[in-house]
Amino acid sequence: METLATILHADLDAFYASVEQLLDPNLRGRPIAVGGGVVLAASYEAKAFGVHGGMSGRKARELCPQLLFVGGHFDDYQRLGDAAIAILGDFTPLVERISIDEAFADVAGCTHLFGTPADIAATIRERVRNELGLPISIGVARTKHLAKIASQVAKPDGLVVVDPAHELDFLHDLPVGLMWGVGPVTEARLKERGILTIGQLANTPGHSIERLLGRAAGEKLRSLAWNRDPRRIRTQHRARSAGAQSALGRQPAIEGVFVPAVLQLADRVASRLRAKALAGWTVTVRVRFADMRAVTRSATLEAPVAATIVLAEIATRLVRIALADHPRETVITLVAVCVSHLHKEREIQLDLPLGLPDEKWRPGACQGTARQSADRAMDLIRQRFGRDAVGYATAALDRRRSVSDAFRELAQKDLDES
Repeated sequence: METLATILHADLDAFYASVEQLLDPNLRGRPIAVGGGVVLAASYEAKAFGVHGGMSGRKARELCPQLLFVGGHFDDYQRLGDAAIAILGDFTPLVERISIDEAFADVAGCTHLFGTPADIAATIRERVRNELGLPISIGVARTKHLAKIASQVAKPDGLVVVDPAHELDFLHDLPVGLMWGVGPVTEARLKERGILTIGQLANTPGHSIERLLGRAAGEKLRSLAWNRDPRRIRTQHRARSAGAQSALGRQPAIEGVFVPAVLQLADRVASRLRAKALAGWTVTVRVRFADMRAVTRSATLEAPVAATIVLAEIATRLVRIALADHPRETVITLVAVCVSHLHKEREIQLDLPLGLPDEKWRPGACQGTARQSADRAMDLIRQRFGRDAVGYATAALDRRRSVSDAFRELAQKDLDES
């Protein structure tokens, strides 16, 4: 492992809200949220009142009565996100973009040209501010995990460089919630055991953590707590899964809520699969409840799936199973759909009509080929006239009034794994 801190993690601060404040100077310094029925992004002025992404608009207004909701400028999000990542590419070809507004970079090979990693990070921040008018926080460390944590500590609009000689001194005093992979549920479980800091996690016996979180998660988090992270920057990788998730706010766990949401997510995921000529054998859904606890259900199919309606039907069935297994849960806050075990689409072999239970999901069956033909036609229309030109009626009718479909495409969390 490298002995020098040469890994940068750059993260644009409150990106969507910052772009809105950049485009409209009257919004600067004021608490704003992008969205409406659900908060999709909040400015730091709004976050000071406890407003955050995924929160219902009603709750956000209760916390911050002066909150201003704004729509999204989708082309500008993409343009400015691309421009910021391109600035990293001016210093090193080893850039790993992980979302529209954040990326890792390894500058080990370019210090003789541009100075120390700290100098490079400072120059990047200055250029993003001067050329794009946006704040960006950067963490510099020896590992990817520590660099990401450092960028969070640097927020808002700061720079933190972690000295390799004092990594654990820096890391172990920080709250465990800053760790990559520790969400609200895991953080709550650790808190129940009195584990509040990364140092406390690092010094907890491994068998205790594994009993609490499971063997794989426990081993991974303990390694990260000691800053053991061998991952390198990867500029290209092959996706093994494709998925998306949507925060719903606090909604009743009824079909009128989750069926349209699942169809929208299935449309996103299946469209991406078809664009890359991929199909997947396993469908997984995740449902999160009011207490932030999440459950997953999955199914491995007899034939790979890339058709929107087929994916939506399977995912909806899995959500129903998840809710049936937890009858006391009456509120859902998030739903996610993922397709894994991906392979290149093969030529379709037509099936005989044998009346099999899953016949409508088989790509070679009569109904399956019809669904794929409809998807291909929609893909062509969208390529020419835009995504809003055509869609499935249930999803189109249920679009939340204040949340544009274009923003969903940018804001939805990408679950692709390498």
